[in-house]
Amino acid sequence: MAKAKTRYICQACGVSTPRWSGKCDSCGEWNSLTEELIAMEPKGRGARSAQPVSIAVPITKIETDHDVRLGSGFKELDRVLGGGIVQGSMVLLGGDPGIGKSTLMMQLCSNLSLKKEFESIILYVSGEESLRQIKLRAGRLRALSEKFYVLAETNLDAVLQAMEKTQPALVIIDSIQTMYRPELESAPGSISQVRESAAMLLQHAKRSNIPMVLIGHVTKDGVIAGPRILEHMVDTVLQFEGDHHHAYRIVRAMKNRFGSTNEIGIFEMHEDGLRQVENPSEVFLSERTRGISGSSVTASIEGSRSLLIEVQALVSPSNFGMPQRTVTGLDGKRISLLLAVLEKRYGLRTGQYDVFVNVAGGMRIDEPAVDLSVAAAIVSSVRDTAILQSTVVIGEVGLGGEVRSVGHLDKRISEAEKLGFESVIIPKDNLRDTARKKIKLIEVGSLSEAMSKLFG
Repeated sequence: MAKAKTRYICQACGVSTPRWSGKCDSCGEWNSLTEELIAMEPKGRGARSAQPVSIAVPITKIETDHDVRLGSGFKELDRVLGGGIVQGSMVLLGGDPGIGKSTLMMQLCSNLSLKKEFESIILYVSGEESLRQIKLRAGRLRALSEKFYVLAETNLDAVLQAMEKTQPALVIIDSIQTMYRPELESAPGSISQVRESAAMLLQHAKRSNIPMVLIGHVTKDGVIAGPRILEHMVDTVLQFEGDHHHAYRIVRAMKNRFGSTNEIGIFEMHEDGLRQVENPSEVFLSERTRGISGSSVTASIEGSRSLLIEVQALVSPSNFGMPQRTVTGLDGKRISLLLAVLEKRYGLRTGQYDVFVNVAGGMRIDEPAVDLSVAAAIVSSVRDTAILQSTVVIGEVGLGGEVRSVGHLDKRISEAEKLGFESVIIPKDNLRDTARKKIKLIEVGSLSEAMSKLFG
């Protein structure tokens, strides 16, 4: 069989060259040439006319099947995926090394293969472990099943042949950076190999209607290694987040063509694998120390549900000329903004103090509805006065010191009421949109008013 022809394209200027070099002769950029396959068009007068022609059809005439999603066995993961894995779709799962990506996928395979009504097989392709290593880990996770097929291979042609032979209902590729096409000269993990391998797998998934999950490595900056086009090619991009010092793991959808990107799934790592966290609010508040200053509880919306989380702040005199601002789980620039508002609108001066802000449990919150709770925790630490344990603080803080309204307030209040809290501080403009609740609602319009209600 004749070897496929390749060329090298400069990613900066687009010039094509038959050979690789470290520097582009056209624009002078270094390490910008990537290898690409040359599409071989059929020759002859009738070659072009012999190719199949696609026909446009009205969208109302397209037939769609119902209940075509494949449940993963994890309610938390299915929520993030929008109800399950869509047939013929491709999912990209990324995360830090050792965070639990392979463990999650192996447990997914176990959940499906151990179902009595599941009659198909699952193919797990590993390019990083031997068959013996995979079985040892599967035994620890209790994922041994006759329907669970394993292939230790990195050659993409051999992987595709195994798919054709076994006809699985789901394929796991661990990882896409280890796959290679023998037609390309570049090493596995290079931009050209990752792009071409993913393109071939995607074509096979759409043609055979087999869903696939690609596990992807990440760089030191936290982005998925390889070309950015990889995230554009797939249907869903999932980010597996967590801290090695905490047992909790979060699956977050960065892109989803078949569902919302606002949902998150929460898991807890144990010796025998990952377990779902059914009530994350109760878990995050279970280790909260009572009667301590610098602690505040707020409600954050993650997708379709509300989570109660603890915001901690510690303000102490600085021993250096430049005070420290250390933030974990929140946007550092947002904390600097809140400190400026506290100083200008409330008169709280923190220029000579080190400020440390943390979200307990390893969560990361991006919405502005937690502003008032962060400000309350900072004031509580400065005054060394504890906030009432039965109070939840909700609200966005503007630059003028006003407390702005937030969305989905009823969900936040209902979650606080369910966990036994007695009062909620809410923005005044939100009061008219809130249904009557048994819990006490304290409306505030400004930062100063909120602090007077909290500390007197």
